[in-house]
Amino acid sequence: MRIRKAARPRTLRGPAATSLRVEPRALLGGLLLVAATLVLAVVLIGTGDFEIAPGDVVRTLLGDGTPADDFIVNDLRLPRVLVAILVGAALGMSGAVFQSVSRNPLGSPDLLGFGYGSAVGALVVITVFQGGATEVALGAVVGGVLTGAVVYLLAYKKGIHGYRLVLVGIGASAVLVAVIQYLIAKAQLIEATRAMVWLTGSLAGRDWAQVWPLLAACAVLFPLVLGQSRALRVIEMGDDAAYALGVPVERTRMLLMLAAVLLTTAAAAAAGPISFVALAAPQLARRLTRSPGSNLLTGALMGTVLLLASDLASQRAFGADQLPVGVVTGLVGGVYLLWLLVMERRAGRV
Repeated sequence: MRIRKAARPRTLRGPAATSLRVEPRALLGGLLLVAATLVLAVVLIGTGDFEIAPGDVVRTLLGDGTPADDFIVNDLRLPRVLVAILVGAALGMSGAVFQSVSRNPLGSPDLLGFGYGSAVGALVVITVFQGGATEVALGAVVGGVLTGAVVYLLAYKKGIHGYRLVLVGIGASAVLVAVIQYLIAKAQLIEATRAMVWLTGSLAGRDWAQVWPLLAACAVLFPLVLGQSRALRVIEMGDDAAYALGVPVERTRMLLMLAAVLLTTAAAAAAGPISFVALAAPQLARRLTRSPGSNLLTGALMGTVLLLASDLASQRAFGADQLPVGVVTGLVGGVYLLWLLVMERRAGRV
């Protein structure tokens, strides 16, 4: 029996002593995820009460559609799809950062409490101050950032240990869930209904007003995180090894966690708390590429594919009753979490 050797990473050398390390399987996996994103985006844009064929969608996006198609595609459906792409990418990358920093597959914003922190911030604005959409988005960002600071400070003890960070995050999540329930119980009926709609997580009604702030946040934070990918990979080897190799561990870790928290809160501000995408996307990306390390970029692409596929399922899989996308990701993510816990238990890690 012949044993095939795994494809070795290749190093492409450029001018000025620059080089780029390329892993063929990871590159192929990334290209497949990009192709899946484009296909799902075109199908989603054509999905709705007025169906549009994929060919007509492409022609309209290229500026050659009818006036009716142009209005439906560019004004009504394209912003929703772009929000889904950006939210999925932000959650996938933030999940990859937290799982790498904590060195734990359960270290995601869903379980560490940052999503609940954003929810508390948004609900305070909704139920106490009766704020509008802009104020709710700002409240979500502030709540998530404050939660991240508290969790970091409580988990810090001569550095951040992975399981300590997860345990503190789970405790913070329990407290924040209680606060959410209290706010809803004390709210007036209209505010409570509005809060429950926001908590579900939805892409319905998203327009260009949500696209531009989220795009700006991703344009700033994605390069920042990707620029620290090599240092993050060294930190995964352990703090002692990272210090020996000259990596400023705590400063790098704090910078990456701050960027990941901001990505999570920006996603929550745009679409509400979409659950389990940040947990599942990095793990699925790692299984696709079989590449060691944080898989930041492929994790972001996988998050986009997961959210687009969930949104498509929410519109087509339940007949005339369309569900919020957060319900679909919660159903799928819950099953995935149970599977992950079983695998971790079999491996002796939990």
